[in-house]
Amino acid sequence: MFAELPNELIFAAASAFLLGWILAAISSSLGTKYRAKKRDPRDDRIRELEAELRIARSENDSARVNLEKTAEELKETSVGIERRDNVISQQQAKYERVSSDLKESVLKTRELRAELTERATENVHAEAKIREVETELSVAQASTDMIATGVLDYSFNPDTHDPDDAANHDEPGKTPDKVSEASS
Repeated sequence: MFAELPNELIFAAASAFLLGWILAAISSSLGTKYRAKKRDPRDDRIRELEAELRIARSENDSARVNLEKTAEELKETSVGIERRDNVISQQQAKYERVSSDLKESVLKTRELRAELTERATENVHAEAKIREVETELSVAQASTDMIATGVLDYSFNPDTHDPDDAANHDEPGKTPDKVSEASS
């Protein structure tokens, strides 16, 4: 059917169609410019809010990432603090044990020093007593030796002393019998 129509009519219809399309495009572009000039301010506000929303969402995502990192750091820090507190508690317990041991040691040392001082005093007193006893013993031994040798003769009475016998004695207070015994 299209082939039976004259060529001029086909060209006229195609040119009319093309002209209509060009006019519609020009009209549309002019209309959009006109509509752009008369745009509703609420549309601009909506676009601004949408842009702000996109920016806020991206900031929110980065803030969430930072929050997660901070939460992990907080967990690590709290674990480290718990460990440190445990170490401090253990060290404090050790310190208290060592302190009490030291106090006990000091008390024991003082008791031992007091006991040593007491023993040293007793030892000094015992040595002094031993010296006294040794002195008495040596005096008694010397007296016994003197009596045994005849140097001390308690049977000798000075009133009955014969002056002629005194000349024969080498030592005063000795009889000639005792002088011979002492020399032998």
